[in-house]
Amino acid sequence: MQDRLARVRTEVQAELDRAITALPPGDLRDAMAYAVNGGKRLRAFLVMESARLHGVSDDAALPVAAAVEALHAYSLVHDDLPAMDDDDLRRGQPTVHVKWTDATAILAGDALQTLAFQLLTDPRIGAPDAQVRLVSALAQASGAAGMVWGQALDIAAETAGTPLDLDAITELQGGKTGALIRFAATAGPLIAGDDPAALDGYAVALGLAFQIADDILDVTGDEAVTGKRVGKDAGAGKATFVSLLGLDGAQAEARRRVAMGTDALSHYGEAAGNLHDLARFVIERDT
Repeated sequence: MQDRLARVRTEVQAELDRAITALPPGDLRDAMAYAVNGGKRLRAFLVMESARLHGVSDDAALPVAAAVEALHAYSLVHDDLPAMDDDDLRRGQPTVHVKWTDATAILAGDALQTLAFQLLTDPRIGAPDAQVRLVSALAQASGAAGMVWGQALDIAAETAGTPLDLDAITELQGGKTGALIRFAATAGPLIAGDDPAALDGYAVALGLAFQIADDILDVTGDEAVTGKRVGKDAGAGKATFVSLLGLDGAQAEARRRVAMGTDALSHYGEAAGNLHDLARFVIERDT
């Protein structure tokens, strides 16, 4: 898996660099390029692997992989703003609003969001009906019924009279973190016009495992390794999987979600080996 992931990282970075370099020069372009530089590229990897499982070429899937990473980068830029999570460190570097200004960060996020949909119109993807399916799915995953909805629930929880319970946290993270992961994992069948059910089941479980791992890292992680602040959730009194289940319980739940996700891939047999490896990587990572 690691060799494939390394290739995806290189190819997606080059795809994003080409798209952004073509824009007018200035702070906006520079901030966009800065925001998409680096990262784990797990969502891009999901796109490429789901495409491979459904007979879609890497060349056709690459613009979709770049699109999901552009959308993800926009969400991070906005989430880091003082009015949201108020973070000053991302991927080991100052966040966009710290390096430039709040206004530039807002505009860079806006532009990365629209760039994502522009990338989904790339003719390499194939038939127009496939592109329409992707545009519709990404809009749903990232909007007021998906990622943004989850972010709104997260903000509302900060001023709620009582901490969220486990069901509420699961629902919140299913939107904030899980919705974009579900889009990425089902992009292959969406391009091919196939049934996405098996990959969607995998992605639901993977998204929750990913968030549980993030909550664990906020407690156990090293800032020098994670590249972002740790201990913020406990400091803010936020309910997390760790605060609700305990550290051991959260680790067990993450393993359970990984098992659920890999079970959902049985239809693909050994061809889904990279996705099995990814699920384990998600809960064993240190960043």
